[in-house]
Parts: sequence; structure tokens; C-alpha cells
Amino acid sequence: MQTQFYSLSLARSRAWLVATAFVSGNILLPQLVHLIPQGGLIFLPIYFFTLIGAYKYGTQVGVLTAVVSPLVNSALFGMPVVAMLPIIMLKGVLLAVFAGYAAQRVKKADLLTLAAVVLSYQAVGCAIEAIAAGSILTGIQDFRIGFPGMLLQVFGGWVIINKVFRR
Repeated sequence: MQTQFYSLSLARSRAWLVATAFVSGNILLPQLVHLIPQGGLIFLPIYFFTLIGAYKYGTQVGVLTAVVSPLVNSALFGMPVVAMLPIIMLKGVLLAVFAGYAAQRVKKADLLTLAAVVLSYQAVGCAIEAIAAGSILTGIQDFRIGFPGMLLQVFGGWVIINKVFRR
């Protein structure tokens, strides 16, 4: 049985329910990861369910997840700090757009495509972050420190999309 992919419109209540589930994941996973020193910077947990939501259910679900997740986390737990919200939300939206587009074009979730999605949103997001911060080191922080998180997105995303959310 092949994995099904959808492109849910936010005009449908199912899209809001699905996005709520992914936002919940993006709230719980960071709380677990932040128990590890520097866990958020290393594992980039705020993006994990955004990738899955956008890839499996489309760009609109992904963008909603990407925008709401950091806002709720920041409001409830103070992480991410307010100053980081714009770049985190931008990277999340980039991820949602790239993942939704890739899923519609490729129609499967293979490791190479997921790696391309993750590298693409990070490359564009990091370039914008470097320009905004005026520092290349700040811009490439996710590549320097967050590489395990990118691997988690690729391999963990592949497992969840292909094994857990198969239908």
C-alpha cells in the first residue's frame, strides 16, 4: 500500500483539526527536547511536525502549523524568545512551502526528497537569518549546531510519513 498525500484547504474543518494535532506535537516535542542542555538548538524540534504536516496534508496545513506552533510555545513557555519568532516562523513557513510542493510533485516521501526539502528551507532561511543578523555565524547556526535536528527531520519524518501516517 502506497502512502496517500493530501492538500487540505483551510476552508475545511479537517485541515484545522489536523493542524491542531501537529501544533500539539510541535508543543510537546520541544518541551521534551529542552530537557537536554541546548536541546532546542541541536534538535530543532519546532520544525518536526511542520514538515510532516505539510508533506502529508499540504502547504496550508504546514503554514498554519509553522506560524501557530512558535507563537503558542513562546506564549506558554517563553521559548522561543520573542526576538527569535520572526526567523523561526519564516523558516517554518519555508519548510511548509518546500515540503508541500515536494509532496505534490514527487508523490512519495523518500529520504532524498526529504533531505532536499530540509536542506532547501535551511539554506534559504539561514541566508536570510545571516543577512538580518549581519553575521554569517548566526546565519549558519542550524548547520553548525542543528545538524542532528536536520537528520531527525529527514529520518524521523520519513518513518512517520511512511509508517505511521501511511493512509
